[in-house]
Amino acid sequence: MRTYVSLEDVFKELIDQQKEKLLQIGRKIIPYLTQDDILQPNDYPELENNPFFRYEEGVLEGLQTAQMALQRENKKSDY
Repeated sequence: MRTYVSLEDVFKELIDQQKEKLLQIGRKIIPYLTQDDILQPNDYPELENNPFFRYEEGVLEGLQTAQMALQRENKKSDY
């Protein structure tokens, strides 16, 4: 049996996984970090200046950008 998975579902799962990965990386640097904190790493110089954290943050941004592009294309096809 084949299961249909939408691209939006795939992006949501990838983004959720990347957010969790970013949080875990951030907590190795700052143990009390919250999910909201990873959205504002410039508040924490330790994160802002950490190339590994910044790289993983870039991966998250890329996934979110691709998700938004897909959503835009889906909206255009609805009209």
